[in-house]
Amino acid sequence: MGDRETASSAQLRADVLNNFSMVVATVNGTGSQTANLAILRALFKMGIPVNGKNIFPSNIEGLPTWYHIRVSRDGYIARRETSEIVVAFNQATAYQDVQNLPPGGVCIYNGDWRDMPQRDDVTFYAIPVKKFVTATGAKGKLRAYVANMVYVGALAFLLDIPLKQIDEALDHHFKGKRKLAASNMGVVQAAFEWAAANWTKTDPYRVTPMDETAGKIVMTGNEAAALGFVFGGVTFAAWYPITPSTSVIDSLNAYLKQFRTDPETGKATYAVVQAEDELAAAGMILGAGWAGARAVTATSGPGISLMAEFVGLGYFAEVPAVFWNVQRVGPSTGLPTRTGQGDLIFTYYLGHGDTKNVVLLPSSIKECFEFGVTSLDLADELQTPVFVLSDLDLGMNNWMSEPFEYPAEPIKRGKVLSAEEVVKGYGRYKDTDGDGIPYRTIPGNTNPLAAWFARGTGHNEMAVYSENPQDWERNMARLARKFDTAREMVPAPIVDEMDDANIGIIAYGTTEYAIEEARDRLAADGVPTSFMRIRALPINDDVADFIGRYERIYVIELNRDGQMRTILASELPELATKLISLAHLDGLPLTARWVEEALR
Repeated sequence: MGDRETASSAQLRADVLNNFSMVVATVNGTGSQTANLAILRALFKMGIPVNGKNIFPSNIEGLPTWYHIRVSRDGYIARRETSEIVVAFNQATAYQDVQNLPPGGVCIYNGDWRDMPQRDDVTFYAIPVKKFVTATGAKGKLRAYVANMVYVGALAFLLDIPLKQIDEALDHHFKGKRKLAASNMGVVQAAFEWAAANWTKTDPYRVTPMDETAGKIVMTGNEAAALGFVFGGVTFAAWYPITPSTSVIDSLNAYLKQFRTDPETGKATYAVVQAEDELAAAGMILGAGWAGARAVTATSGPGISLMAEFVGLGYFAEVPAVFWNVQRVGPSTGLPTRTGQGDLIFTYYLGHGDTKNVVLLPSSIKECFEFGVTSLDLADELQTPVFVLSDLDLGMNNWMSEPFEYPAEPIKRGKVLSAEEVVKGYGRYKDTDGDGIPYRTIPGNTNPLAAWFARGTGHNEMAVYSENPQDWERNMARLARKFDTAREMVPAPIVDEMDDANIGIIAYGTTEYAIEEARDRLAADGVPTSFMRIRALPINDDVADFIGRYERIYVIELNRDGQMRTILASELPELATKLISLAHLDGLPLTARWVEEALR
């Protein structure tokens, strides 16, 4: 029959409907992403809450890659530590992949392999991949692409995914190019029919239609950020490619071409420049910001390192620009390119001398879109570099969301003076309103009084070079006032408090989803908790009030040293003894199991 089946506890269990995880293990560079996204989108189209996470080696062809898909009838989307189903299509990792299965798990594997790991408590399904590849006549790299469609058909049979949904998912992926979609669908259909004729399903895992995704969208955080930039009025971007941020600019290029081309002249009303390195990219966006453009770059931690000098210049010269940082674990390739939250302290204090930067912390694709708009507004209003800290999990993986809302307010340019508004006595760095934010003029202003000399050196409030210690102190005091003004301008934290809770949790970014699930489990066991998700730095009084209401506050984050806890303790020293760090970093998205066990 071409398959190998063993009795397992799964045979004795009732159907497990819409509540399991699976992992697809393949070789990187073989086009498995098309297959995996077809499965993910088909499940989504069935109305089932679903989330996919790609664990990959920085796009190095030939190394292992794993794609995790969680199906949850209850709507949970955090990564699970255990996957009940594995598609073992990488012989190099097959032993590990099978050993990671729980008792009663399922393994689908390439039946052309000579041997597979043995486990009596796992159900195995073998499928002769070579048979289908040969039938298509595919050559070269296309053979690997075809092979991946085999497991799509196999999973469709085992899980009861309608082939119509797979076809629609492929059509979406290939943007309506029916010839491409049909050629892939032919392999899926053949594998499905072969599995139906040759396998006897003995495992309990199935999916059935729900109505929990109606009206929702699926996209990556990087795509959402790019779309937010477009609706936020971006006019200039400079960048240098780096995993995992490259698709921010790739998406931005596509959206700008679609939405920001003059319909009469056919000319672009924007510019996107690939710089020779990250240092040059930072210089370009600061130059553009000084000239009045809405300017952005996208990078990751190693790129931010090269941008440090220009960020310091932008802070002291007070030039608006947005730095979108898709965080990863560290430098180099492999595991360091996986997800983490290790750039918080670095970006918050980045610069030379006494600097503090505005940092936004999105947790969803909806917030990536919103913060694409908000970051550009804040940069202009505060006249300063603004950082947005996404991460690989949010940036490169596909997430469900309600559709984004069109920005309700017009673009906020801040204190920009027209030629008519410039009066005698105008000074670029004067604190006229007492909020620390001066007025500025943009090159091209025709009023002779509007001119000022932009410099990173010491200057007085008229932008005149100065080495007077009092001028320096006054300027630094004003910059501190501006930062305090920012506390009430940045996105406020989100709070969810439970009655009778004695402990609170503080977190930020994508840790939210594991925390939500863990809190539900704890509440079911009679342990209520309250939760605050910080969405930006600097913090406001809401954070101090929240901490003050509880006996203990656990600060959960994806880094080694508890960076948010360090910042909170520094800014709220009178409350520091209440703050307990629960920091964890292994390159993988946080799980509810880890959060629950750490809190217990």
